[in-house]
Amino acid sequence: MAEIAASPRERYRAQVRTEIKERAWEQIATAGASALSLNAIAKQMGMSGPALYRYFANRDELITELIRDAYRSLADAFHATAEGGTDLASLAHTVRRWALDVPHRYFLIYGTPIPGYHAPADTTEIAAELMAIMLDACPPVPADGTALDRNLDEHGHWGASHPAPVRRRALTFWTRLHGVLSLELAGHFTGMEFDPALLYEAEVASLQT
Repeated sequence: MAEIAASPRERYRAQVRTEIKERAWEQIATAGASALSLNAIAKQMGMSGPALYRYFANRDELITELIRDAYRSLADAFHATAEGGTDLASLAHTVRRWALDVPHRYFLIYGTPIPGYHAPADTTEIAAELMAIMLDACPPVPADGTALDRNLDEHGHWGASHPAPVRRRALTFWTRLHGVLSLELAGHFTGMEFDPALLYEAEVASLQT
């Protein structure tokens, strides 16, 4: 069945929403997500505040849209890496490249929570895609009866189609790599005179042993 073409009004609305998001990303890259101001965006675009609120009802709605876009951007990169099969090291390199290319997007979804903002539950759906790809990329892991394994078996519905040791491996991999990335992107290695890329590679290697 042929798709119905969008009306001129719908195309204009989509165009304005896209520009609002672009302006929002510029603000976030400059001053952080907590400083996001719809009134400032409206002024930049030559609009009144009430006019802009016809496109996004409030700041939280705009932030939610940006979070979805950021997650989708990373998920698309993961899917591209995973085409035809992948491993954890390839996914690790993908997330680092993505984070270095768009650090403001990285910090929006993995940085400090925005005061007063509460993300709706559906924003976790795309995040679940990322973890599903990681779980599929994990090699078999011997069971060793750790407390976390038991907890995942007893209470964890996340990734339940995979054995608890595999889920533990994916969680460990994800959290440790984000630890290095977050410190690097926030500039905490500045002045320490070593190459953060080599530290990241060392972590990737250690997590695969």
